[in-house]
Amino acid sequence: MFPEYDVIVVGAGHAGCEASHAAAMMGSKVLLVTMNMNTIAQMSCNPAMGGVAKGQIVREIDALGGMSGIISDKSAIQFRMLNRSKGPAMWSPRTQNDRMKFSEEWRLALERTPNLDFWQETVKEILVKDGRAVGVKTSLGLEIKSKAVVLTNGTFLNGLIHIGEKNFGGGRAAEKAATGLTEQLLTLGFEAGRMKTGTPPRIDGRSLDYSKMEEQPGDEKPGKFSYSDTTPLDKQVSCWITYTNEDVHQELQKGFDKSPMFQGRIKGLGPRYCPSIEDKINRFAERDRHQIFVEPEGWNTVEIYVNGFSTSLPEDIQYQALRKIPGFENAKMFRPGYAIEYDFFPPTQLKLSLETHLVTGLFFAGQINGTTGYEEAACQGLMAGINAHHTAHEKEPLILKRSEAYIGVLIDDLVNKGTQEPYRMFTSRAEYRILLRQDNADLRLTETGYKIGLATQERYDSFLQKKTSIDQLLKELSSIKADPETVNAGLESIQTSAIREKVVVAHLLRRPQIGMPELRQLSPDLKALLDKYSPEVQEEAEIDIKYESYIEREQKLAEKIGSLEEFKIKPDFDYDRVKALSSEAREKLKRIKPETLGQATRISGVSPSDISVLTIYMGK
Repeated sequence: MFPEYDVIVVGAGHAGCEASHAAAMMGSKVLLVTMNMNTIAQMSCNPAMGGVAKGQIVREIDALGGMSGIISDKSAIQFRMLNRSKGPAMWSPRTQNDRMKFSEEWRLALERTPNLDFWQETVKEILVKDGRAVGVKTSLGLEIKSKAVVLTNGTFLNGLIHIGEKNFGGGRAAEKAATGLTEQLLTLGFEAGRMKTGTPPRIDGRSLDYSKMEEQPGDEKPGKFSYSDTTPLDKQVSCWITYTNEDVHQELQKGFDKSPMFQGRIKGLGPRYCPSIEDKINRFAERDRHQIFVEPEGWNTVEIYVNGFSTSLPEDIQYQALRKIPGFENAKMFRPGYAIEYDFFPPTQLKLSLETHLVTGLFFAGQINGTTGYEEAACQGLMAGINAHHTAHEKEPLILKRSEAYIGVLIDDLVNKGTQEPYRMFTSRAEYRILLRQDNADLRLTETGYKIGLATQERYDSFLQKKTSIDQLLKELSSIKADPETVNAGLESIQTSAIREKVVVAHLLRRPQIGMPELRQLSPDLKALLDKYSPEVQEEAEIDIKYESYIEREQKLAEKIGSLEEFKIKPDFDYDRVKALSSEAREKLKRIKPETLGQATRISGVSPSDISVLTIYMGK
């Protein structure tokens, strides 16, 4: 019935979609197995993509040739560039999305992808032969063979939904949980744990009074995620902000004795930086209010996502508390919020390629690795899909360094440090933030995507053209000199000091008061020069000039630390023979099996003295 596939991807969430698309576009014959074809790429939680650090990840996925940026642009209803008041390392794109259109666009994109087949059913077992994944077995007993398998099960592995004192099996509202896989993986020697996440109630937008809320419109000149030819929005939908109050908190507290979290019925750890509303009230008792973001679910629906009100309290408590929020006095609920517990597998059991140590050709991506967030899942799916293709075709894996991408930071953190709670990406996790900006993801990664056969020729040509234009503009700004007679009047008008002699234009651009818009106003010649270049090229050149010393410092640090990555460690290296290692270091090194000395330095519990011992031993 089935041919043999190169890659089978289990699960069609954000990770599964990116994995199957990447492997298929690179030339593998791929089967995407999902429990429900109607929920491909479902936005299970908030209808938005990007945000702080997450927006950089979406740009990186796009630069490599993935689809999340394109799908986000096509389904966007609002665009905002967050943190514009801060430095460029903090600028983060974010879209509000049409939930139904996002899912529809992903499905259409996958159906247009060559080499990609679909099958709707539950996978019960991974077929393993001689320590290698060779396919999957479904609930109908069908055995489908492949050279590699990617598991992207999300919250479905033994998923358990909690609402007050009620709980029932499920991987998402109105969808059944997946059983059998965890139990099999445990018999193979894997270690598993439990995590939890939650979601807020959904509300009928027609029942809200927006006059009592603060409007949050999109950017006046909206941007976009993708470096391809997607179209920026010409109209946008506003979001709104309101706040809880003491009455809301008192109403919620009435249900604390029935809270599955406070009563110990939930065993899994939830995301630290996205607590439930009851957790906020309990942990931050000194605060008399909490922010609530009122987010539309799409262009043509009245459904509203109540961001900031995630809860697992009884539905009647949720309803009564909601109606005490300003603007929600007459709110009608579509469905209550809930918490969900699910199985995950500590990611220290993975290689940096996201292939498991225990079973060759088996890859994990997304929430199965202990992460939270669409963007974190999507980038893992992309990398797992790329490396599953490489495994199927006996090629070397693609490993992104911490200095190359937020994706590299995320995977390196997971594999070397593990996670005891749902892992979420922040800019603070990256030590090379000024190198890993959202604006330069294409300059960092498009060539890599093109070399592995994922980014198209069109994308590569566009990247080369942009790079050439940036280099040319930088050259001109560093060679052309501004004349005092020409520019001093303009400098004084923007309250920055005049010049006494001719000065290289790039030096003027280093002043905090001067950006490209101010520079073009200093003289007709400068305006004519800048008019030759796109806004994106101008922005890139300005950042390069203003932050040149910071960029150089981070590049030198990355090169210095990167030299340790050249010291390869054999997979069968016997750490027990290195007697001078601490017992903790020996235990961690044996379990994680670092591929390089550089990776070993980032393992929690491995000290600098342990690295010195290893360096000397390997030198011998």
